[in-house]
Amino acid sequence: MSTDVGGATSTETTELSTIDMGLEVVTVPVSDVDRAKRFYQSLGWRLDVDLDGGDLRVVQMTPPHSQCSIHFGKGITPAEPGSLDRLLLAVKDIDVAREDLISRGVEVSEVDEQPKPPGSPTRQGARTSPTRHSATRTATAGCSKRSRPGSPGGSGRTDMDVASLADLLHETAEHHDRFEKAAPEHDWWDWYAAYLDARQSGSGPDEAYAAAGRYMAEVKHIVAPSA
Repeated sequence: MSTDVGGATSTETTELSTIDMGLEVVTVPVSDVDRAKRFYQSLGWRLDVDLDGGDLRVVQMTPPHSQCSIHFGKGITPAEPGSLDRLLLAVKDIDVAREDLISRGVEVSEVDEQPKPPGSPTRQGARTSPTRHSATRTATAGCSKRSRPGSPGGSGRTDMDVASLADLLHETAEHHDRFEKAAPEHDWWDWYAAYLDARQSGSGPDEAYAAAGRYMAEVKHIVAPSA
């Protein structure tokens, strides 16, 4: 199947896809993984998983009530740390969001009211502000700074070599197979993240399986009674 659309002209229209799609993860290139992790945790973002395989480390974090998460780590992208720009966080009240960031120690600009185009309707919540942009720049620029010699590492995670990480992923896949056969359709990575997080925190396989089931039921509303 060809995906080349270069021959389409500006007057041609493409039929909209009927396939359900959801943007799940955006990769943020950073140079200091632990510093980035501390920063996003200080914003109140949820830590979904922190997998460390030595040469490969993947951290996933999710903003409150967001359907999209971010990934950062080591060995996951060739992009230059700090090069990602213009990630926009949509909020209902920009002033409340700004005050929350300030209370958490983030430096943000004043709210800037952008002039409306002539004839544009006025609607509540239509304000746009570089405050969100400034917060994003603070996050990505701050994470791009090189770590200082002797800076403390992360805590609450288990360092593993690639072979050990592969074994853990294999174990996760085997346990997920039992859940998948009994559960409604779901995104496997949600269950994986919950299981791996429990195992990284010291739980045994059975405890991690139960923890993953609770996460899927409580957060994703996916219940597998017979799993």
